[in-house]
Amino acid sequence: MTNPSHGWTRLDGVDLLRGFAIFFVLMNHVNMRLLGAHVPYMHGLRLQVVYSLFWNGQFGVQMFFAVSGFLITAMTLRRWGSPATVNLRGFYWLRFARIVPLLLLLLAVLSALHLAHVRDFVVSSKTGGLGRALFAALTFHVNLLEARRGYLPAGWDILWSLSVEEVFYLFFPLACLLFRRTRFLVAPLLLFVVLGPFARSHAFNHNPVWREYSYLGGMDAIALGCLTALVLAGRRVSRAALWICGAGGAVLTIFSLCFSVRAYAWGLGRNGLNMTVLAVGTCMLIAVFAQSEWKAPRAFAPLLVLGRRSYETYLTHLLVVLGLFSLFLAAGKSVRYVPVLFIGSIVFSGVLGEVVARFYSEPINRWLRRRWNGVPTPRFAETSDNQRDTAYGSNVTQ
Repeated sequence: MTNPSHGWTRLDGVDLLRGFAIFFVLMNHVNMRLLGAHVPYMHGLRLQVVYSLFWNGQFGVQMFFAVSGFLITAMTLRRWGSPATVNLRGFYWLRFARIVPLLLLLLAVLSALHLAHVRDFVVSSKTGGLGRALFAALTFHVNLLEARRGYLPAGWDILWSLSVEEVFYLFFPLACLLFRRTRFLVAPLLLFVVLGPFARSHAFNHNPVWREYSYLGGMDAIALGCLTALVLAGRRVSRAALWICGAGGAVLTIFSLCFSVRAYAWGLGRNGLNMTVLAVGTCMLIAVFAQSEWKAPRAFAPLLVLGRRSYETYLTHLLVVLGLFSLFLAAGKSVRYVPVLFIGSIVFSGVLGEVVARFYSEPINRWLRRRWNGVPTPRFAETSDNQRDTAYGSNVTQ
């Protein structure tokens, strides 16, 4: 990691990983709408190409989890110095300021669309209706509700990943205070890493929804991100080690994303290990990006923009996707308009994410932080509030 006495700038590599992650999520959700409408747009494409382009949404979320674990652990160590000195109130307030304002806005919009009986936004009585969906979203168990009662409308369904992440962070600072020393904190994090594949395994989990959405099935990637931050804290890695780590991370990540059919044939998917391989590869790349402070070429600018607003884009993108898909259906769902649908969904989702971040979530985030006077003085006094916000406020999202 960078020297603690210097303020962090944004990590381009981390933003790039999140840009790829949200790209995969967007492609997957457009693809699901097209398949539901029986649009035959995949004819002539090889199976692996189809999976790599259109079915990597779950892998994208796994990448989000790994990045989140790294950044929030790094933020925690930088702000409070060690696990033993984490301020519970401060940790929870920072999470509240970043996550809750936009979540409440989204829930208000989704509720209004439900009450207006807008197609694709109505919560059925089978899943408990609007009140049950709101309760699940606000108490972070949308994933559990869907595993028991079936899928919610798409705009609600995406909140399953927020449920996994925020339940992890509910207990993370408590574990820091309980185990106190870093070497003791490593043990429970490794336990999450071990349990993750079992939660995703067909042999141990017979509920297909819960295999994808379970708490343990996502927390192993978060734990790996946490471990990456703990291992790197206060250390400088040699250039040779960075090259080896970067090459290994690239191989594992590319294998997971571009050879998923082969991985499944080898049994990695059925045993839940494909997600673990991807999370390990992602964390290896994160380590290289954090140590080297790699600057992305201008060609990656669109993905960097998506990555920097990944939380806002993730929570709001289905409003764009479903809106554009309605226009696609009204235009006769011609295959020649499919590329326009994909490109338009990505571009306008990114624009909406930027607008929401710039004029709503980030101003409220900063206002809430200023309103609370209980944040302790950081251990590294040389780092200004603005620099910390750049490194840990804007950069720490899903």
